[in-house]
Amino acid sequence: MVNVFRMYITLLPVIFAGISNMMFCKTKFYKRYNRPIDNGKNVFGNNKTWIGGIGMIFFTLLFQIIFSYMPFKNDNFIYDKMENTLLWNVIIGFLLGFAYILFELPNSFVKRRLKIEPGKTKNWISYIVDQIDSIIGVTIILMFFTYMPWYRFFLYILLGAITHSVINLILYFLKLRRNV
Repeated sequence: MVNVFRMYITLLPVIFAGISNMMFCKTKFYKRYNRPIDNGKNVFGNNKTWIGGIGMIFFTLLFQIIFSYMPFKNDNFIYDKMENTLLWNVIIGFLLGFAYILFELPNSFVKRRLKIEPGKTKNWISYIVDQIDSIIGVTIILMFFTYMPWYRFFLYILLGAITHSVINLILYFLKLRRNV
């Protein structure tokens, strides 16, 4: 049986990390240390920065630890195979955050080749790819550390895409994001 609630509990650290990183990217500290990972050569675009990547990893790691103490922690699929320890939460938080940023890069690379501006999409296909790139990386990590039937892999991607779209809309209306 599909347990969407448990899937969302498992994704909460990444969801909260993404929101926190978006807010972090609006700070003076971020702007001061904002350096594109491609050194301004427009391979991935100026939105893909070292400090943004480090921020995403840090926030995912932080929220993985925080959520490991919540009353609903036993509903997290991460703890079905592994014990809920600080070391495990640091490791899985790092891996989820790293996968999130790593899987954004191919999409950014293709968008720069197609002359699509950062944060924009060209058509519905590029919009969908924009919503699922990171969740694919996160789901691959989860696949290695949780019991995941094939249908759950695709359901994670669907839930991630829907959640990403809804959060983008909310952040746009809160003026924390320039594009929907």
